[in-house]
Amino acid sequence: MPVYLYRGKDSEGRPVQGQMVSQDQGTASRVLQRQGVMLLGLEEKQKDAKASGDSRDLFKRRNIKMDEKILMTRQLYALTRSGVPIIRALTGLSESSPNPEIKRVLGEMARTLTAGGDLTTAFRQHPKVFSPIYISMVQVGETTGRLSEALQALINHLEMERETIRRVSTAMRYPTLVIFSMVAAMTIVTLYVIPNFAPVFASMDAELPWATRALMATSEFAVNNGAGIAVALIVAGLLLWKYIQTPGGGLQWDRLKLRLPVFGSLFERIALGRFSRSLSMMIDAGVPILRSLAIVSDTVGNKYIGAAVRRMQTGVERGERLTQTAANTGLFTPLVLQMMSVGEETGSIDRLMNDVADFYEEEVDYELKFLADAIEPLMLGFMAVLVLILALGVFLPIWELGAAARG
Repeated sequence: MPVYLYRGKDSEGRPVQGQMVSQDQGTASRVLQRQGVMLLGLEEKQKDAKASGDSRDLFKRRNIKMDEKILMTRQLYALTRSGVPIIRALTGLSESSPNPEIKRVLGEMARTLTAGGDLTTAFRQHPKVFSPIYISMVQVGETTGRLSEALQALINHLEMERETIRRVSTAMRYPTLVIFSMVAAMTIVTLYVIPNFAPVFASMDAELPWATRALMATSEFAVNNGAGIAVALIVAGLLLWKYIQTPGGGLQWDRLKLRLPVFGSLFERIALGRFSRSLSMMIDAGVPILRSLAIVSDTVGNKYIGAAVRRMQTGVERGERLTQTAANTGLFTPLVLQMMSVGEETGSIDRLMNDVADFYEEEVDYELKFLADAIEPLMLGFMAVLVLILALGVFLPIWELGAAARG
């Protein structure tokens, strides 16, 4: 019998993983669900020879872009709404897709359904393609017989995610270009411009200013040890990236991002807006609040805020109100907490959380519009420091030499 690897969360929201022997994937999924495991991934353990072949296939695959995922979901929604059987819909989309990765994923899902598995299990086989929110919404739609409505909600959710990513990317383009240009300018000055002035400075009989000596020493060190500095920077970058991949490192990194000047509040509002929108969608679909919090905690895009959401889940399990647990995190403003409280009191928490998401998105729009204005003083300050270094270190001795020659 085949061996299946699974990962998910237990009834208390703690991550669990392991392997089990079962006659097929559908049976394994049902057994784990009866044990109280909320599955996030379930796949058959590959044999060594097959695994090596799969690893070679990875080089032939390409990622599924957000636009392609939205189009795939929209097409699946149109087909299911028209009454096309799900296996036939998946097979047709697989055959017509120009993306080999989408073709492979949909083909495997169709084969899983043909073998007797359910739709949720078919989606869970591909956790790198479908997020926990995506899978949970499909499960709700499959269980309630409202799959087309669940897919419609997912389309709206993915489109909002795409719009947020697009806006942030557009806003970050200018500061990224300016910072890159400044670093390139400093590198050229240090490695090429100052060394050309060094013979002129060395020929001076007068003592050079301290700024010039410091600049020449820095340039000489960079020129003589350029390869070592490059290797050190690469190694440091790799170590930092590896540290960020660990649970503790990722938590500290995401916490640090929230404390950055100018950008920190923007990152925080984006994550809280994503949390509010996702929680509203899950509750509106009929997902219990505890399970909704457990799922949303992994999809807010920030591990520090995700940990705060898990603390909210723990508080709700103890019988506390959602508003109280949210206030204990210290992340939400009094206005947002009032909106949550009204939602709890009126039984319309899904609608009020959707309003909270609109509130955060309006704040994100406001910050993005004025991001360039907020960064401009920092850029000007950096440019002023660069010009001051050049003036004191390069041009001041030349001016003094000219003045001495005229005298």
